This record gives sequence, structure tokens and C-alpha cells, in this order.
Amino acid sequence: MSTSWVADRLGLVLQDEPGGLVPVRELVGLAVRVNPKRAHLLVSTVLGKHIPVDPRVCYAAGRLLGAIVAGRQPPVELSRAALTGDGPAAAQLVRLLNPMVTGRPDTAVLGYAETATGLGHAVADSLGARYLHSTRREVAGVASLAGFEEEHSHATGHLLLPEDGDFLSRADEIVLVDDELSTGRTALNTIRALLGAGTACRQFVVAALIDVRDDPAAFDAEAAALGVAVRVAALARGRVHAPADVLARGQALVAAQRAPGSSDSHWHDPIELAPWRACVREGGRHGFAPVDRVALERQAALTAAAIRPTLHGDRVLVLGCEELMYAPLRIAEALAGFAGLTVRFLSTTRSPVLPVADPGYAIRSRLSFPAHDASGDRFAYNLDDRDFTDIVWVIDDAGRPVAGPPATHLVTIPAYRPPAGQPLHGPLFGSYRAEEVGWLLTDLSGVELEAPTEEREEAIQQGGAHYAESLPVEFRPNAQYQRVYADALANSALEVARAVATVTELVLAERGRSVVLASLARAGTPIGILMRRWAERRHGLQLPHYAVSIVRGRGIDRAALRYLAGRYDPAQVVFVDGWTGKGAIARELAEAVRAARDIGPFSADLAVLADTGHCVRTFGTRADFLIPSACLNSTVSGLVSRTVLNDQLIAPGQFHGAKFYAELAGEDRSAEFIDTITARFEEVEPVLPSDREPTWAGWRTVEHLAERYGIGNVNLVKPGVGETTRVLLRRVPWRVLIDPDRQHAVHHVTLLAEQRGVPVEQVAGLGYSCVGLIHPGFSRQPTEASDRNRVVAR
Repeated sequence: MSTSWVADRLGLVLQDEPGGLVPVRELVGLAVRVNPKRAHLLVSTVLGKHIPVDPRVCYAAGRLLGAIVAGRQPPVELSRAALTGDGPAAAQLVRLLNPMVTGRPDTAVLGYAETATGLGHAVADSLGARYLHSTRREVAGVASLAGFEEEHSHATGHLLLPEDGDFLSRADEIVLVDDELSTGRTALNTIRALLGAGTACRQFVVAALIDVRDDPAAFDAEAAALGVAVRVAALARGRVHAPADVLARGQALVAAQRAPGSSDSHWHDPIELAPWRACVREGGRHGFAPVDRVALERQAALTAAAIRPTLHGDRVLVLGCEELMYAPLRIAEALAGFAGLTVRFLSTTRSPVLPVADPGYAIRSRLSFPAHDASGDRFAYNLDDRDFTDIVWVIDDAGRPVAGPPATHLVTIPAYRPPAGQPLHGPLFGSYRAEEVGWLLTDLSGVELEAPTEEREEAIQQGGAHYAESLPVEFRPNAQYQRVYADALANSALEVARAVATVTELVLAERGRSVVLASLARAGTPIGILMRRWAERRHGLQLPHYAVSIVRGRGIDRAALRYLAGRYDPAQVVFVDGWTGKGAIARELAEAVRAARDIGPFSADLAVLADTGHCVRTFGTRADFLIPSACLNSTVSGLVSRTVLNDQLIAPGQFHGAKFYAELAGEDRSAEFIDTITARFEEVEPVLPSDREPTWAGWRTVEHLAERYGIGNVNLVKPGVGETTRVLLRRVPWRVLIDPDRQHAVHHVTLLAEQRGVPVEQVAGLGYSCVGLIHPGFSRQPTEASDRNRVVAR
């Protein structure tokens, strides 16, 4: 691209320096900024911000820059061909680079708004790293981690709004991505801001398409003064020599030049398409994990396929919108794969640049239109609608302007909005130590959710309510029952400790040392804490542990899954529960994981302490023995209620809810249970099972009992010690079945049955220690009080 117009008038000299893949003059042109702080603009030929570019070339340039950051060197001739506008070569380069993505979980990539948002995405794709870009858009309810200034920019302020507050602090290396590195001040300002925000990282990479610093030594010295190591990666290297009065010359040019090609623009009644699923994250404003890339690529292909039959011709421009560059770029790349189409990619911008209709100038035309937020005009450069049969403008639903370029098609993408809330921790929520579990729940402690057990049962069985929409009145054990619990804890602590050791070792052996524990609240939560303690004491690991909600018939909390996927590799998340009965939750989890493939590749391999139903592969034992935590409710589960999913209380995108019963602190046995089991760790070794294949024998037993007792709904048959205990504590029990050979191990069950007046039957060969049967067809005459209580359940 010729640079003669600006060079002649401003006295600029663009000089190549050794060390780049291509000469810097092959990657940039020159234009004049309408900016009192800097006279000239280096206009990239591969970025897609100011010049329409083949999307394959644009994406390949970013992938190539990421490869250089990682120290990989693809074939030089192929790389040069890709950078100089050869679309097929660019596509070939991306195919070559794709297998190199191995994932760098300790690397975080930070791109700069607005120009480098898409470029940063491509670099992160190449590295297999998580990504965040700065933003100039404030988002309600999302606090800024840090802010910094881009001193020469038209809009100087940058915000960092990661959904995960620890997004950058966990990184061993942070890669800062910009389109050009001119002085390095923006990068240094960013590093200062990150250090000020508490980031412990001291290893940085500054990656740019071109490096044109005048004084690299001064940059290195300032970085060293900050106590950090910074290396630079670039596709091209050069220098820009400018006279001392260059800024005055530039301002004089702006004042003297008319703006040929500049015009206002309005909507041209575009075809509006809505093929983008709201669950697919469109960019890195709040963080973007490698798994999000997989979902976005799939969605971009589907969107391109939806656009293709609506096109008027074969010359297509896909137009991004300010910070929204990556999703439009990938849509354009997918469209370029259709035979017979010539596709180019461009993006609108908020930066004013002087247009000049001259062959030696990089910005030949300019369209302007008002911004969505009344913050000034926006611009589209070098967009001549006569060059294209179709212009597909891709915007997000938070940034739709009142007017725009002459688009023939409009695709509106739902902007990702972080779910309300962050993990809850004790002692503000729950009685466990803060580091032992983060509750991915919404605090509903101030809401009256409890209803009498009989009234809840009536509403549930008659179809007027779901069991997760309300809570039973919390069980308060009397002194006799407390003694039974204490005896059960003393008698089974060693067996529980051995089962914890076994299941934890199985998880570590199969999933590695970087596992993330996600316990199914609340029965799974004390087990998750015990597994975390075993891993720490035996292996020195401090496994992340979160409690998430799963609801039979409603699935797992997708907001919680999104939180985990944004912070960790979903493949490393292990779901934990206390036990299996017939396997209903194991089936629910498997279905939920399948339904959440758009969020991430989570595994449905549930890890439990006791697999009494023979329906999972990862377990501590298959014996139906008493796990003491099953004897109590919140007072052995961190004083946290069962989880709640009620549309009147939980907004879309929020975590499921639960209550913290702080008023029960005097009765809390949660820490005692954990500490008692932990104290027996030194006495046990894992006993790894030889046969781990599920047989689902428990489900067959339940079906047989349902038929035998005339129960039409298998959900009313609750097998095993834990499930039978829950029936007696929370539901309306009909009868309890006990295996006479195991009745010595279920004293608390017989005590509860006696207290509630529930008949107990001895059934030889039951297959479980005991089984609880919920009263089938339960109904009561409605009363005014019961109607009021069912309001919450509805």
C-alpha cells in the first residue's frame, strides 16, 4: 500500500527493521488522525478495522502472531503469502496452526479495545488460552477489576470487567495484544494497573502486528523498574521517523482538507436475521475460555449457513461493530468457505480519521452515523457499497444504533451478561471455612420459603408445585436423636474415611491433579470438603471446590456451569454427591451435561461416597452403610438449606437459591462431622474396586418394589439409608422397609419412623439396608392456610 500522500505532507518516513516476517510497509498504510494528541495513523492491511480484508487473512494474522508468542515458527513462505492477502494460503496456515493448540491454562491473553479485540481473540485461540479484552462500555452490575489509559487514543479510558475476579491473578504469564506497538506506554500503563489490582504475575508478553518503537531500550528499562519481565512478539518491525512539528502539520491538514466521500448514513431497511443463540458467548468483554471458542465456531458456521440463502449476490462484506469484531470475523470466515462467494471483513470504529480520495492514501472514504449511547459519531471507512452486493452488519443487542451503514442484512447477537452474583462463602453464608467451599448459589435467607410437610407433599403430588420451589420446615432433632447421630458418627467414621480415600484416589488417577470439585448441594458438599482434605493431606493439593445445585426434572444450574467454564477447563470438573439410591440424580446429571454441551465439555461421571444403586463408575464403596451426614439436614451441611429453583425468586442467569440458617448455629454439627472423619485419615488406605461397571441393579429393585406395593411413580420409592432418612425428615412417609440382616445399622431410621408413626416392615433380600416409601396419592382437604402456603410452592 502506498504511503506517499501522508509521507509527503507530514514528512514521515516509515523504515523497515530486521526481525519481522514481512516488511512493515507491506502490513500498513498511512492516514491522518483527527486527534490533537497524534498526527498519523498506521492503517493495518490485515486487521479488518479500516480496510476491508479477506477474513481468512485477518484470522490467520492473529493465529500467526499467537504462534510467534508461543515460539512456534510456521513455514515462512506460507506465512508471508497469508499476510499479503492470499486467502487460500491464509486458510492453509490456519489449518496448519489448529493442531498446535494444546492449551496453556496458566496463560491469560488481554486484548485492547476496540481495535485489537478480534486480534486478541485469535492470539488466544492460537495459544489455547483464556481471553479478556478491555472495554469502554460500562456494564451494570459488573465491577471493574482495573482501569488504565491509552494516552494517544481518541477514547483513552479502558475498563477490565472480567466475570471472574481472579481471571488475571491466576496467570503465570499475561499476553497483552494490540495492533501496533508504537511507544509501549499503553502496555506499561496496563501492567501498572494490573499490579495495582493485586496481580501476582511478573511475566508479560506484548504481542502486536507491528513493532515501531523508537526506543526499545527505554521500554525495557521502565518494565524492569516495575519488577516485571516483558518480551515483545511482532509480525513486522520498523520505525516511524517524524519531524518535530508533525502534530502541527497534521492539525493543519485536518483543518484545510475537505472530506470527500464522507457522508451521513441511515438504515436501508435491512433483512433482519436472528440465528445466534443467546447461550453462546460472543466475545471476551467478561472473559472467554477455550471452550467458548468451540461453541462460537459452531454458532458462526450455523449463522453463515442461515445468511447464505438470503444473499442477493456473490460479493459480501461482513461488518463488525466497534468492540464486536471476533464473532463477525468468524461468521465472515465461515461464509468465505461457501463456493462462489467473495467475502470481505470490516468493522466500524469510534476513531475519527481524515478521508482523502487519493491512491497514495489509506482512508479513501468515510461513513458516519450516531452511536447507540449518544457518545458521538461512529465511522465506517473504505466502505463503498458499490463494491458489494450484500453488506451484513453484525451488532450486539446492547449497542444497536439508531442509524448505520447501508446494510442489506442485520444480525443482532445477544450480548453476554454475567450472571448476578459470585460464589458465597462462610461465615457470611454457610458455616464451613471460606477456603473449603464456594457456594454457587443465590442467598434467599430473607425469604419465607418453608411450608408444612403435608401441604408441600399435597402440592407436589397433585402437580401444583415442584419440590424445589419451596422448602420443608427444618428438622430440629431431639436429644434422643442427637445421641443416635453421635453413635452413628463414632461407629462409621473409619468406614467413611476409607470411602473418602478410595473415591478421591480414583478421581485423581483418572482426571489428574488439576481437578475441580463441584459438589451437588447439599448432600454432596461435606463429601466434597472431605475429598479436598484428603487430596491436601495425602498429596499436598488444594483442589478448588464449589457447591452447585441440581434439581430432579429441572437439571443442573446452567449459570453455575457457565461460572465454572469461564474459570476452569470444564473437562477437569468432577461432580460429587454423597450417595446414589436408584440413580435418579445420576441420570439427571447425564442429561444435564448433554444439554450443556454449548457451555462446555463437562463429564457426567458422578463421583459418590456410596454407590448403593450400582449406577456410577467412581465411588468409595457400594455398601449401603450409614453416612452420618444423612441423619441430619442443614446442621450437618454448613447450615445451608436444600436448593431452591423458583421463577418468582430466581431471575434468568442467576444461580439457583438456598437459605443460610444462621439461627441454628448453636446446633451446628458440620465442622464436627468433617473433623471427625478427617481425624481417621491416617488409619486408612484406599481400597480400589476391581469391578466398577454400573449395573443399575438399584433401579430394577425400585421398579420391582413399586409394582409390589402398587406405587405408580418410582420417584416415590427411595432406596438406601440416606434416601430413607430424607423421606422421614422431609416428606410424608407411607412405610419403611428394612432388611432384617442389616437392621442393626439403621437405628436412627427406626427411631424416626417411631417418632412419626410410620409402620416398619422387614423384607428379606431387600438389596438395601432400608427403603422409604412416600405416601402415594397423598391428598388433604384444602384449607385457607394450606392455600396460602402453596403460594410459595407455585
